[in-house]
Amino acid sequence: MEKEHILRVLKTLRDPAQNTKRNFAQTCELIINFKDLDIKKIENQVELFIALQHGKGKKNKICALVGPELADEAKKVCDFSVEERDFDLYAKDKRKTKKLASQYDFFIAQANIMSKVAGAFGRVFGPRRRMPNPKAGCVVPPKSSLEPLYNRLQDTIKVIAKERPFVQVPVGTEKLTDDQLAENILNVYKQILHKLPGEKNNIEKVALKFTMGKPVKLES
Repeated sequence: MEKEHILRVLKTLRDPAQNTKRNFAQTCELIINFKDLDIKKIENQVELFIALQHGKGKKNKICALVGPELADEAKKVCDFSVEERDFDLYAKDKRKTKKLASQYDFFIAQANIMSKVAGAFGRVFGPRRRMPNPKAGCVVPPKSSLEPLYNRLQDTIKVIAKERPFVQVPVGTEKLTDDQLAENILNVYKQILHKLPGEKNNIEKVALKFTMGKPVKLES
């Protein structure tokens, strides 16, 4: 995939004839369809956490699930926190837990209470892929500085394909320049490509779209 072709497609996406101006910044999404890949096999599944060079263009909301050791730090740094003493409130109220899962992009958890986190939140968070993930650095020791992790997660996207043979992920918003978007797109594409056992042979189609627009095909 060449940067020049990405830039041409972005120009098409931004064309006023194709893209009606909205009163919000639309997200640019990269769509990759796979082929000749049994996604049900664990070795073929994709689970990546990718830091975008130029950021997402919009904030990730972070919630911390912590014990007393990190309670003050979490309140200071994160958008919301739930202390261990309040876990039972969520364990007993599935609706409350579902609401929490829907409000935040990433969850951080304190490593020494992960069994309690799993017990209180796992049934709801698990199917929604909201459990704190060690691969993203979201399971932390009880004496941690959360600010570096919080800042890093602001530029991080999840790329997951475990049930269906495609991914559709945000790579920035239309507030970014075309060069910035193109560099984000190339970075994400290459990391996904190298995760596939057959690399290009497992890619059927690649496209870009804005939130409210139609997909435009990219050459892979």
